Amino acid sequence: MLKIDNHLSETDIRTKGSIQKVIRCSTKDRRGWIEKAPVSESLKRHNVLHLGFATMKPPFEIVRMNLGGSYFLAGIEGRGRVIVDGRWKNCMPGQAFLLSPGTMHAFEAFGDKDWSFCWIRFKDRALAQPIANANSPVLARFNGEAFRHAVMGLYMEATTSRNPEMELLWVDVIYRYVQKFAEPRNLDARLLQLFENVEETLAESWSNQRMAKVASIGERQLERLCLKQLGRTPRQHLIWLRMHKAATLLSTSDQKVESIAAEVGYANPFTFSNTFKRYMGWSPSTYPRVGI
Repeated sequence: MLKIDNHLSETDIRTKGSIQKVIRCSTKDRRGWIEKAPVSESLKRHNVLHLGFATMKPPFEIVRMNLGGSYFLAGIEGRGRVIVDGRWKNCMPGQAFLLSPGTMHAFEAFGDKDWSFCWIRFKDRALAQPIANANSPVLARFNGEAFRHAVMGLYMEATTSRNPEMELLWVDVIYRYVQKFAEPRNLDARLLQLFENVEETLAESWSNQRMAKVASIGERQLERLCLKQLGRTPRQHLIWLRMHKAATLLSTSDQKVESIAAEVGYANPFTFSNTFKRYMGWSPSTYPRVGI
């Protein structure tokens, strides 16, 4: 079982007997687990590198230290665990998680039963508007079974019919499922307004009490709403917004770490660095300087 510490590294453990149905956008990716997957150029329409359905036998462990694009995974059967904001969280049937570009992500089959899920990996890190943004839900309810049917529809077209028009239709349906999940406007209007306000003033002190007051609701109600719609507590989402902004500044500017820490609300650069490493998987000084 993967442990959260300072020694996580690229990991790819796939047990013999597992099933993977993968579609990729080109033959450029030659990793062993994907090199025989059918190609559908229709994926390029929405900047998708690959997607698929899998039933993985334990042990199954994946760690990617620097996510080059948004990543979406929907639980179908069994139970898996994913690292979200530096913490393990269960991903059950009827749930999905979505991670932003530039973050570390890790997931594993949890327990002794197979874990079935669908995923889609985007190549959108350099886009002005990646599919996952700072206020997208990270872990929330999702109809994974309907999504699986769309993924398998595309897989069948890519492996049998080879009809580009039909492939495009399936890709559009798949993309729309993820887009709908990711859209911040699906948030309760009070949360959307609150976190837009927070994003504009990250250097200020934000307590749960202040956030609840701005949202015009009680603290407990705010926490329930955040957990239901974002998969995070208000405090966790505040930290995520700060880390997301810091990652953008680190990758696109020449500002010093101390300056960035202060800009996102941290008076102590050491505390900022530790928090950034836990959330993003990199220390601020080693974070890749490429556009997000």
